Amino acid sequence: MTDVPWDDSNWRQEFKESRHLSKLQLEILENGPRSLSQSWMLGAMHGQWREMKGYKYPEPPDCQSTYKDFCQEFFDD
Repeated sequence: MTDVPWDDSNWRQEFKESRHLSKLQLEILENGPRSLSQSWMLGAMHGQWREMKGYKYPEPPDCQSTYKDFCQEFFDD
């Protein structure tokens, strides 16, 4: 998702200042992840930052349709 309604360009610094972090968490925030599990940790920290700030992704649009709607679209004679 690219159009988020908030600016998270400096989220790592804000997150570091907001709580006490382990050495591993600080390492990941400062130097980036070096493995898949570290990228999961970074994603979890970003999620905690969003929750702390009260940011939420917008709900996706409802794209469901019924079989009847589908048939009417193609076989409406």
